[in-house]
Amino acid sequence: VQLQASGGGLVQAEGSLRLSCAASGIVFRAYDMGWYRRAPGTQRELVARIGVSGGTYYADSVKGRFAISRDNAKNTVYLQMSSLKPEDTAAYYCNAEKSGPTAVYWGQGAQVTVSS
Repeated sequence: VQLQASGGGLVQAEGSLRLSCAASGIVFRAYDMGWYRRAPGTQRELVARIGVSGGTYYADSVKGRFAISRDNAKNTVYLQMSSLKPEDTAAYYCNAEKSGPTAVYWGQGAQVTVSS
């Protein structure tokens, strides 16, 4: 199983970035997909999640600025980030989860750095 994240980088405040996570080795459409982040010295936090039926969840800190989407034909989940703030600076991790039986997979981090 591989979750390959891409699209991170350095951007100025109020700028935009789009993260992508391409999955292989899983039945993608059967998994809830999520993006987590971890800034230095902090705990990992859930940023956004999209379920198998397309329902979404966002952390309060990113509501109205970030949008998660998925393309089951491409086995890819996206995180469109707009109006970025310096406090969004973190390593962003792609996550795939399902139940019955339970399976959880993580991708490598994609660094996002927002300068003020």
